[in-house]
Amino acid sequence: MLSLASFLVSFLLILFSQFSISSYAATFEIRNDCPYTVWAAASPGGGRRLDPGQGWNLWVAPGTAMARIWGRTNCNFDGGGRGHCQTGDCGGVLECRGWGVPPNTLAEYALNQFGNMDFIDISLVDGFNIPMDFSPTSGGCRGIRCTADINGQCPNELRTPGGCHNPCTVFKTNEFCCTNGQGTCGPTYFSRFFKDRCPDAYSYPQDDPTSTFTCPGGTNYRVVFCPRGSPRNFPLEMVGSDMSEK
Repeated sequence: MLSLASFLVSFLLILFSQFSISSYAATFEIRNDCPYTVWAAASPGGGRRLDPGQGWNLWVAPGTAMARIWGRTNCNFDGGGRGHCQTGDCGGVLECRGWGVPPNTLAEYALNQFGNMDFIDISLVDGFNIPMDFSPTSGGCRGIRCTADINGQCPNELRTPGGCHNPCTVFKTNEFCCTNGQGTCGPTYFSRFFKDRCPDAYSYPQDDPTSTFTCPGGTNYRVVFCPRGSPRNFPLEMVGSDMSEK
């Protein structure tokens, strides 16, 4: 039998190992592989202009929850970082302090939650603007992606300059928004449009069983805009437009 001293030592070692796993910041590498400029945004984290091929690294504190990363398109900012984006705008500033305006493809995460697991997802609940890959760079768990030509195939009712709205944004009813609580809504024609093209992604607010994925706490991640295999064309609204900051 273990002595009390040996038991305490073993317990402290286990406790220390659990603490050490969850006490380091997670690294998020954000990369723009689109043939056009994307203004990356993160909450927490701020924002950054990413020209084609450029990247941005974020270090996120353990235990961070309700966090998201997204891309903004067709932005113009002045020298003070104030301006506007066609999609994903966050209060007219380069350094986001809140969430973006739909439509925007979202990489969502919560770190070191129940059982010291990270929970990750790609969400189209706020619509779609840029193809995305959200994958671990460590931890041995699977990545997720949404790379379909959703903007090109978007139903007419959901079309908007630069992206494709989710039906909740357009119709604002419980059928699409699930505002009346758990179990009050289900898949619809419009949510199936998104799910058929991006089966890993959230297509409506209560789409949890097929859309939430886990990785061990301490995993690092990469978010790629326009990953390999996604449509490489410019959104129609960008062709011939001035996409530089002014």
